[in-house]
Amino acid sequence: MVDWLDALRALRESRTPAVIVTLAMVRGHAPRNGGAKMVISPGGQFGTIGGGNLEATATDRAREMLASGTAEPQLLTLTLSDKATTEYGVQCCGGEVTIMLEPVRVVPSVAVFGMGHVGLELARILSRHELSLHLVDSRAEMLDPARLAPVTTDAVARIHPHHAPVPEAALLSIPAGAHVLVMTHDHVEDLAVVDQSLRTPALGSIGLIGSASKWARFRRKLQELGHTDAELARVTTPIGVPEVSGKQPAVIAVSVAARILQLIEEAAPLASE
Repeated sequence: MVDWLDALRALRESRTPAVIVTLAMVRGHAPRNGGAKMVISPGGQFGTIGGGNLEATATDRAREMLASGTAEPQLLTLTLSDKATTEYGVQCCGGEVTIMLEPVRVVPSVAVFGMGHVGLELARILSRHELSLHLVDSRAEMLDPARLAPVTTDAVARIHPHHAPVPEAALLSIPAGAHVLVMTHDHVEDLAVVDQSLRTPALGSIGLIGSASKWARFRRKLQELGHTDAELARVTTPIGVPEVSGKQPAVIAVSVAARILQLIEEAAPLASE
């Protein structure tokens, strides 16, 4: 049987949501002592808290939590006696157990295409959050470690710099569900990244920096490239929250970061990286 901790590491690497199930408290007799753990994923179970009605009931509750996407831990108390019958039968150990179920949230991913003034300020803000943060630029100097020091120093996020001479190729390295923000130094690059993002259905959102006239030009070109109105509706431009206005890079970055954090909260996916 795979150890629950090894299983959790593997699930994190594959970005698969899970629930850690712990026997938090045992009163009287129970199949296992307090502290026993197992991990439940959408398609698997790793470890054991004792089998029988106890384990089956906890597994069902964990799967309900995975299906609903809840991020809040739950406590479940079960009596193990011949007077406590459930759909999984009787478990006559004679004790009572309290089980803690802890969702492991999938770490959200954000990809910033373009590490100019706005991109750098945005990366600095987002680096302070629990994210998988992908920074993409076709210019190697924009990703120089010294330049990124304000982003990487004391970062909470996991930072993934991508020097990509063809920026849209970096989409192959971006996790499913990622929020893509397009703000390169070149409108040709912007268009290519948006075009390829629209051909990547698993992304969480696509945001494009720029004016209404820029989007009007892009929209015509993207239609010529075969994109439908429904596909183009996946692109949000301008990006940011309207309540935060201003043209300074730091102000734009605050506005964009606020909107991305709203989108992440609205999606509320379960975690791991």
